Amino acid sequence: MTLLRTKGLNKNFGALNVASEIDFQLASSARHALIGPNGAGKTTFINIITGAVRPSSGEIFLQGQNITALQQWERSRLGVARTFQINQLFQGLSVIENVSMAVAERTGACRSLFRPLGWRSDVIDEAFVLLKQFKLQDTALRPVREIAYGQQRLIEIAVALGQGPKVLLLDEPAAGVPSSDMLLITDAIESLTDRIAVLIVEHDLDVVFRFANRITVLVSGSILAEGTPDEIAADERVRTAYLGETIRG
Repeated sequence: MTLLRTKGLNKNFGALNVASEIDFQLASSARHALIGPNGAGKTTFINIITGAVRPSSGEIFLQGQNITALQQWERSRLGVARTFQINQLFQGLSVIENVSMAVAERTGACRSLFRPLGWRSDVIDEAFVLLKQFKLQDTALRPVREIAYGQQRLIEIAVALGQGPKVLLLDEPAAGVPSSDMLLITDAIESLTDRIAVLIVEHDLDVVFRFANRITVLVSGSILAEGTPDEIAADERVRTAYLGETIRG
């Protein structure tokens, strides 16, 4: 079943066309990767889906509902969550506070303005379960700024999961992560429940081919190719688009 779909999606910044007639489908339980050379429009596409950027034309559907006109927070409440290339965590707050805020927003606990967050044990308990999922429970009370960058990327994923998503968009989750911590990221992504459809934007092709069962290749704002990892690895157009970058095959 198709969970997320775009139809004829276009985006222009003046004379610059960064998305051109993108027809895209993300299936339920998908493990889908979006790849392409620098400047292909991958992050712009993610921004359009989440509502951070408005398309010039075209439509976006979530479970058959047209969400094109909805704001970011409305899409989030319908089940669209994301991470960013550069993390958006609150560096001065503790790890569990960061995750708890996402849970509290989803459950409505954040509307209790005159009570401290800690009074909602259900919120704290759910946040702690998410931290345990990524083996972060020992960092729960530490400020985010004291946490290694690889673990901060995991915290971002936990925050996104705290929103209770149906669709999770991971924008370069391995960006800036040292090679020694890369296994933390790949293991975390592979541990995600199949109740969530995942679209990952990633330059590290080892991560892509380990994770994805379907890959879409974006070049100059248009879809060049789509298929299984084996089909993409064998596609000469994709190899040409990467100008000599290694495509595993």
